[in-house]
Amino acid sequence: HNFTALNIPPEHPARQMHDTFYLPDHKGTPMVLRTHTSPVQVRTMVQQKLPIRIVAPGRTYRSDYDMTHTPLFHQIEGLVIDEATHMGHLKGCLVEFCRAYFDIDDLPLRFRPSFFPFTEPSAEMDITCPFCEGKGTVNGARCRVCSGSGWKELLGCGMVDENVLKAVGYDPEHYTGFAFGIGIERLTMFKYGVNEIRHFFEGDVRFISQF
Repeated sequence: HNFTALNIPPEHPARQMHDTFYLPDHKGTPMVLRTHTSPVQVRTMVQQKLPIRIVAPGRTYRSDYDMTHTPLFHQIEGLVIDEATHMGHLKGCLVEFCRAYFDIDDLPLRFRPSFFPFTEPSAEMDITCPFCEGKGTVNGARCRVCSGSGWKELLGCGMVDENVLKAVGYDPEHYTGFAFGIGIERLTMFKYGVNEIRHFFEGDVRFISQF
């Protein structure tokens, strides 16, 4: 469910040890710690009847550690499968969510073309960097969070790939869908001005008590 059913082939870099954690079970067989909440898409499509509309939170694991990435983090997965679903529905859903969450009606957003094996077309949605207010600099120095671009990625999204639909027995001629994944810690960082995601996992009571 983490790779094959999501159209991620055996040779894809995401399967490699430097990106993904593998732990042996009691027989020594490597077991994967899921790298995203997208496997929930497949399980839901197999188990539930159409149409489908879900929001699913969960823990995820990746071999990553810097200002905006940690080995353990939490995601929210969204999935809609129905007849005549299109990219406009996806965009409208995410724009309305962001405006409500950040409580800013004219929140600057942009969608960039991207690539994910399980969606086509795929996109990433950016917001104006909340730490430099889109200027790219803080006190005359390049913003460390957005690397001077003035934008910061908020989430990944796209239309569910036909191969994923076919893998669960859906006819892509009749049903289409969209999906998105949002990091909960990243949402919190951007709303409350936390410039280090690692603060959420270091157990400092002085930091945690603010929330």
